[in-house]
Amino acid sequence: MSRSEPIARTGPRPRGALPLAGMTSAWFDTVNGPDDVSARARLSDPRPDLCGLTLDRPRVMGILNVTPDSFSDGGDHAGLADAVARARVMADDADIIDIGGESTRPGAAEVALDEEIRRTAPVIAAIRDAGITTPISIDTRKARVAEAALDAGADMVNDVSAFVFDPELADLTAERDVPVCLMHAKGLPDTMQKNPTYDDVVGEVMDHLEARIAFAVERGVKRARIVTDPGIGFGKTLDHNLQLMRHLTLLHDLGLPVLLGASRKTFIGTIGGAKEAKDRVGGSLAVALHGAAQGMHVIRVHDTKETAQALKLHAALNGGD
Repeated sequence: MSRSEPIARTGPRPRGALPLAGMTSAWFDTVNGPDDVSARARLSDPRPDLCGLTLDRPRVMGILNVTPDSFSDGGDHAGLADAVARARVMADDADIIDIGGESTRPGAAEVALDEEIRRTAPVIAAIRDAGITTPISIDTRKARVAEAALDAGADMVNDVSAFVFDPELADLTAERDVPVCLMHAKGLPDTMQKNPTYDDVVGEVMDHLEARIAFAVERGVKRARIVTDPGIGFGKTLDHNLQLMRHLTLLHDLGLPVLLGASRKTFIGTIGGAKEAKDRVGGSLAVALHGAAQGMHVIRVHDTKETAQALKLHAALNGGD
């Protein structure tokens, strides 16, 4: 299938150039692939607001794992008080807080439904009781977990399986009319990094996302409520990740907001020489700024303060507000 890939540029936008996916500091005037009125509209039109947030600049999604075993911060915020304290700090810089109760790191085992609910719903309720109004996303593959989280005060669903793991999550998302992020993943967390192979990783990721978007819409999810995610690190080698990172703008051909979640991941440590995940802040910032330059609408990160600061400088230097 032939797709349109805009060539992203930054800096003050010249006359005749178009904003990249509605962004103020990224634009394009050249397209690889079909370049017609329809394609240019898909690539340049503003994206729908997300949880009340405009998507004319990159939004920071802060990661709050209430798990004992996540790859970077497992156990740091597993207690209720610690999680609420972290949410309060993150609220100063993050536009959205993404709360997860099941690790999806390579090799992770599935968490029982009741345990995942026990980890997440009380934390969300406590954050709301503390007066923190920042939009909350529930990072889960399971309808029952998402239902409990939405009842507790969450605003959005983030499904790394794109409704493959639990199709009933699509029905819940449609019924509640909440935004959902659909991510590409190849295999389940416990096996996904065991020799993943592709003939064309970029094309196959695009095909998968198009199919999952179609499935979601068939189940009643409004297209305007969907966010896409290429799934960096989910069933992908270092080379696969780099190929996707070099072609992020192709995702704009879907005409939907794009989330980039690469914070502290293994490929950053491999390239940057940082064995420990918490030592990958610099590399994570480099990836976040690359994403911003490619028109990513949401940057999902552990280090919210540092990322927000970097994005402000990026915008100021490149003609954004």
